[in-house]
Amino acid sequence: MPRNAKGVGKKLQVENLFWIGFIGSVVALVFAFVQRNKVMKFSEGTELMQKIASSIREGANAYLKRQYSTVIKIFAVVFVILLILSATHMLDNFFIPFAFLTGGIYSALAGFIGMKIATASNARTANAAHESLNRGLNVAFSSGSVMGFTVVGLGLLDVTVWFHILKYAAGYDAAQIAQTMVMFGMGASFMALFARVGGGIFTKAADVGADLVGKVEAGIPEDDPRNPATIADNVGDNVGDVAGMGADLYESYVGSILATFALGATAFFDEGMGWNAMLLPLAVAVVGVLCSLLGTFLVRTQENADQRSLLKTLRKGTYTAAVLAAVVAAPITYVLMGSWGAYVAILAGLIAGCAIGYFTEYFTSDTYKPTQTLADSTETGAATTIIGGLSLGMQSTAAPIVIIGIAIIVAFLAAGGSLHTASAAYEASFSKGLYGIGIAAVGMLSTLGITLATDAYGPVADNAGGIAEMSGLGEEVRTRTDALDSLGNTTAATGKGFAIGSAALTALALLVSYVDVVNAKTAGMAGAAIDLKLTNPAVLVGIFVGAMLTFVFASLTMSGVQRAAQSIVVEVRRQFREIAGIMEGTTDPDYASCVDLCTRGALHEMIAPSLLAIIVPVITGLILGPEAVVGLLGGVTVTGFAVAVFMSNAGGAWDNAKKYIESGKHGGKGSDCHKAAVIGDTVGDPFKDTSGPSLNILIKLCSTVSIVFSTLVINFNLTSFMG
Repeated sequence: MPRNAKGVGKKLQVENLFWIGFIGSVVALVFAFVQRNKVMKFSEGTELMQKIASSIREGANAYLKRQYSTVIKIFAVVFVILLILSATHMLDNFFIPFAFLTGGIYSALAGFIGMKIATASNARTANAAHESLNRGLNVAFSSGSVMGFTVVGLGLLDVTVWFHILKYAAGYDAAQIAQTMVMFGMGASFMALFARVGGGIFTKAADVGADLVGKVEAGIPEDDPRNPATIADNVGDNVGDVAGMGADLYESYVGSILATFALGATAFFDEGMGWNAMLLPLAVAVVGVLCSLLGTFLVRTQENADQRSLLKTLRKGTYTAAVLAAVVAAPITYVLMGSWGAYVAILAGLIAGCAIGYFTEYFTSDTYKPTQTLADSTETGAATTIIGGLSLGMQSTAAPIVIIGIAIIVAFLAAGGSLHTASAAYEASFSKGLYGIGIAAVGMLSTLGITLATDAYGPVADNAGGIAEMSGLGEEVRTRTDALDSLGNTTAATGKGFAIGSAALTALALLVSYVDVVNAKTAGMAGAAIDLKLTNPAVLVGIFVGAMLTFVFASLTMSGVQRAAQSIVVEVRRQFREIAGIMEGTTDPDYASCVDLCTRGALHEMIAPSLLAIIVPVITGLILGPEAVVGLLGGVTVTGFAVAVFMSNAGGAWDNAKKYIESGKHGGKGSDCHKAAVIGDTVGDPFKDTSGPSLNILIKLCSTVSIVFSTLVINFNLTSFMG
């Protein structure tokens, strides 16, 4: 590292500059508050619209209250276990149990705030769409920006507060802070998994049940007020696609920063640049907040805009934010690190994120050939539609995997890594290369504020369409909300692409952190060096266990949706059969019963898959040792990434193929093609909104759990270590 970098670091007293995280946090949270006030100034419309919106709010609040009461009990048990491990010196320090709690609280809070604004914005968006498409987009996108900037604001606040506690209250040095903070992500990941799985099961159970009985069997339109599951469906959009997504991306954002903290302190400790390497991801995140804020002002559209134009206006905002972040990050990176290597890694992450977003749009938007071809397959029935969607999803994994692969290699080499293992410089450069991978993940998520805004507005537009249908607004309003909703499906898939892509980079960084932690704890033990060769049976078994974990987890979440959806189908059929006057519109259905069924089903079904991510890595480590855990982390990362992309993109394409037909293609609504597309969409619902997006959390939770419980695993296997 050039001498001038050390000089600059000393001159600036880098270790005292971490307060910039507070600046980024305050800017993000203040902007979120301003956007919230802007949204609340719009009218909710007619009395009927307000009544429907109120029912959705009540259902969403009731679900989250019951979900949080369940999760609090589980958190309490884990907190006590962590306290016991801390007291018996099985954890590195006293702070980990409390940081576990704050990570979970902040993650839940991010989702809760996002859901509150979403349920306050749905009727306002529908009413604004009555005036113009641009006004509807403005309200929905402003609502989404509240979620986006709340997530990054709370994330920066949590990281910065804990940094200052560890440095100034506990007196830790850079290496100690980094190794401690990398463990803090467990609470955020834990909460995110419950929120994503539980919310995903709720929303897709209601959606599948409403579509199968309402559209296919009864032949009534989507969101028809005669369908007893419509309110539950709209509630699900908020508790799954908003609250769950907010907790999910909070965890991704914080995880990437913390993993890079650990890698930076390790890679540059000997050169006295540890503080610099730790400050850089925080500085890049703050820059991303400011650039995202500027990008939001560019999201505008014209009346009667088509899907391509709507995509273009959102791209203008997100791409401009990315370009601005790339420009501003350049001098900051050079001043802190004294070279351009880390900056190239940041660029690699930014470009990879935008590229994954583009290819996600290509495979899921009905303005491109893949989804249009999928819509064509409905001409020959539901079976070919399902086959076509599965094929499309599998094919769509190629581009993200190639992009991530290139980003990893570029970031690794640019930051100083070497691919020639026989070279003398390999060991010295390896950790710097891994730091490049970590900072690339931070770069990819640096503009999360606006990326998540484009994602979170989709459920608001979906709810707005439902309210427009149920309250009998004009056809032009439904046309506008359908256009926004269809775009939301694509941007939601893009948001999932960012989360999954960053998960792969972050999980790799966390895997290396796990190896570093184990090596540090076993240093000096005779015969305790871990053997990570692929031919080691423990590593091989671990890889198979990790691959199995991906599919068992996906199976449990899919079957959870299936069982919950079956109960909704039975209930909706019962009401159509037994409650006179529903189909004639003279009697209101029992909406509350469907909301209650979804709530009970989701809370019951979310427990097993969520606990799986915690139990399996620990048991694998206790039985086979840390080598098997490394194999498990590698197996779950590779398979989880590919399966998550496949499921998310297949589900998004099925949904937009249905909407493409509903726009008038292939016979339009009510045609045989439409019924086939609805079947495809119901298959894709748990793909894209339950199992797929939950896998990226699974990947990182396995890593953080493994790091937190590493001392327990090592001590348990101490006899075998010592030979």
